[in-house]
Amino acid sequence: MKVLLMKITLRATWVHSLKEKRMVVKSIIQKLKNKFNISVAEVDKQDIHQMIVIGIAGICGSSAQLDSTMENVINFTECNTDAEIIDIQKEDIRNI
Repeated sequence: MKVLLMKITLRATWVHSLKEKRMVVKSIIQKLKNKFNISVAEVDKQDIHQMIVIGIAGICGSSAQLDSTMENVINFTECNTDAEIIDIQKEDIRNI
């Protein structure tokens, strides 16, 4: 069993209120949960309008599945939001 841990930081330059940010965050979180069956939450910078930091956790059966899921999550995030990805932190715990 492998554990996937990621933190993705996005910048949404067009967002000018926390209400607008909340709409963007809710949308991408729900899309990721539905597509990949992973746990996703906003984990940092909640009070900064244009910065979005989401944390992702998931369980994979193999290292190959873990690597594939990481890449698919990143690609899906890029394609399904207008926000720009500015940082990705990946950590995997390979043998649990």
